[in-house]
Amino acid sequence: MLEKIDLNKTMSKQEYRESLPKLEAELGRLQRECKDLDIPVIVVFEGFGASGKGLQIGKMIHSMDPRGFEVYTIKEETEEERMHPFLWRFWIKTPEKGRIAIFDGSWYRKVWVDRFEKRTHERKLKDYFSSINAFEQQLCEGGTLMIKLFLDIDQSEQKKRFKKLEKKKETQWRVTQGDRERNIRYDEYASMAEEMLFSTDTEYAPWTIIEATDRRFATAKIYAAVIRSMKEQIQKQKEGFDLSQKKHLSEQQEEKEVQAAQCADEKFSEVSILSKVDLSCRCTREEYKKKLDKLQKKAERLHGELYRKRIPVVIGFEGWDAAGKGGAIKRLTEKMDPRGYVVNPTASPNEVEKAHHYLWRFWRAMPKDGHVAIFDRTWYGRVMVERIEGFCTEEEWKRAYKEINQMEKDLVDSGAVIVKFWMHIDKEEQERRFRERMENPEKQWKITEEDMRNREKWDLYEQAVDEMLMRTSTSYAPWMIVEGNDKYYARIKVLETVTDAIEKRLKER
Repeated sequence: MLEKIDLNKTMSKQEYRESLPKLEAELGRLQRECKDLDIPVIVVFEGFGASGKGLQIGKMIHSMDPRGFEVYTIKEETEEERMHPFLWRFWIKTPEKGRIAIFDGSWYRKVWVDRFEKRTHERKLKDYFSSINAFEQQLCEGGTLMIKLFLDIDQSEQKKRFKKLEKKKETQWRVTQGDRERNIRYDEYASMAEEMLFSTDTEYAPWTIIEATDRRFATAKIYAAVIRSMKEQIQKQKEGFDLSQKKHLSEQQEEKEVQAAQCADEKFSEVSILSKVDLSCRCTREEYKKKLDKLQKKAERLHGELYRKRIPVVIGFEGWDAAGKGGAIKRLTEKMDPRGYVVNPTASPNEVEKAHHYLWRFWRAMPKDGHVAIFDRTWYGRVMVERIEGFCTEEEWKRAYKEINQMEKDLVDSGAVIVKFWMHIDKEEQERRFRERMENPEKQWKITEEDMRNREKWDLYEQAVDEMLMRTSTSYAPWMIVEGNDKYYARIKVLETVTDAIEKRLKER
């Protein structure tokens, strides 16, 4: 991509002065329109050192309402950030609807700067590219406009700009030893940039190369690229364009996809995983007390080892209302160090959370190395509650299976252990527990009108759960179905599963 770029392009002062006011006015207008249409925008500035990223960001935001954007300067990871998956620090910075996030440097640092400096292993490069593309696709399909700009200058121009900066005491600090090294080995560094651009230039998030030798030309082209992208996104929004639709599929390909989807739906309607669960499993009170004490002590010990070896653990609980999620979580954490785990009860998203991608609130809660995050209800609400209750479109919940699998893969690739439970009871046992709660004043708070409404849709939820289990039980993050009619049995199985998973991982370390 870079080899074909003509870096000698220029723009006269006269042409620049005449065009810039119009471009500034148009960008300001489009920012307001994106806000009105709830379109989140991400603008990524990447490029060679001294190519003018900071200067160009300053020029671009000059025409924008400062209340509607944030600028993030991405440097080397902090200690806190290194304790999370590499995309974590970017997920939490994604903009809410109607706002703009501008990145001076970005997630591409992992596959370019860090790669050059040998902090990124070559064997993991393919996985990083895959994660980046999946991350951008998820955001774009969720309605985010992704604009990626790469500022290009050649080796001699870069060297000239470094010397100019080094001459002044006020700007000397801007040129680091790393910058000098990358200039000396410019061809190697440029080759890595070329691979990065080629591997991540996608239909949903294409790169725009900015010839940055002439700063006036670069400014005008950046404005034009951002304006064009915003106009296209606004037009799609107004026309009700489905961002996830594959525009270039032939009629034949489309027909094949429809047929495949129909076959899949038939498969899920015929095969019921839940119907095969043996809910007669029991554990006596004596067995329970004996095993509980032993397993809790084991969990306590393993929790300490997790911390020492810096292994993060994600434990997700899903299940029928009154299936025993809370009781299982209480027994699991009873003897664990409270400083090393967090229980995240997942309720309906608030207004801030609704303004972001649905996975945003879960990414923010992911544990750092050595810590445990427990979720009482999880991201799987997308393919259950939101699906059944109509809180998202069919396209959105069908797309979520892939998005969830990718998120969990990213977590596992970063070193995390994932354990997922479906707490299963039958309809009769749920009714008995509901009645028990209603008759006990101390437990009445546990049952809500929503619980009763969900019970009326049992069959629909059962179908959705079956499909969820089929589509998202992977080798790296399998589902564990817990036979929950007997609470003692269920709690012991949860503890055994968690401790076994942690033990297995510790042996691999």
